[in-house]
Amino acid sequence: MTRPLEGRTAIVTGSGRNIGRAIALALAADGAAVVVNGHRDAAAVDGVVGEITARGDRAVGVMADVSVPGDVERLVGEAGDAFGPVDIAVSNVGVRRRQAFEDITIDDWHASLAVNLHASFYMAHFVLPAMRERGWGRIVHISGYDGWTGHIDQRAHNVTAKAGMHGLTKAIAREYGTHGVTANTVAPGAIRTRRDPSQYAHIDVDEVLARLAVGSFGRPDDVASACVYLARDSGAFVTGQVIHVNGGEFMF
Repeated sequence: MTRPLEGRTAIVTGSGRNIGRAIALALAADGAAVVVNGHRDAAAVDGVVGEITARGDRAVGVMADVSVPGDVERLVGEAGDAFGPVDIAVSNVGVRRRQAFEDITIDDWHASLAVNLHASFYMAHFVLPAMRERGWGRIVHISGYDGWTGHIDQRAHNVTAKAGMHGLTKAIAREYGTHGVTANTVAPGAIRTRRDPSQYAHIDVDEVLARLAVGSFGRPDDVASACVYLARDSGAFVTGQVIHVNGGEFMF
């Protein structure tokens, strides 16, 4: 039987590990040809490509810094060369640096927004014209719940970027809906991933676990499942929305 995303081309930024890796694997399992992207760790990107191709699915790796417009343009171009025009664009790259507000320099601010917000605009900028022309497309932004809850201090740049990312989602959804393009945000909560422990030393893991309605931490696959739902025809009537994958820690 034809898989739901057979014939579609997807880009997943920051997909060498954790949530991005899970999204890339899930989209490939659904039939999409996937461009796996990373910036620094080529071995990790190659590893994910290897996982996908070992199953008989299609994938290539493209190293690119998505905070740089020219790199994103090249990434989209190489995706088209490999598999055809991009149908599904998942912007997943993010940095979550913890800094007291008065310690955030102007350069820190711009660097954080370049990765956490501008990169999503660059991706949309380079994929949306062809999506509009073909009358089909899926934009998915991977945000974070601190853009809604304000529950974590000393992350002003990240909170601002994540909230802005969903504003971008809504703007794209409104403007491109009549062209068959949807745009949505997925906001992961307490997901078990490999992270820089220095940026999470303030987190009491037991307290977080106690707040979860489901009684356990989430998995990257839980976020990937939300992305697959949005990418399939099942997501055709869902646009401008945010799906919170947070185990009920916060309810909106």
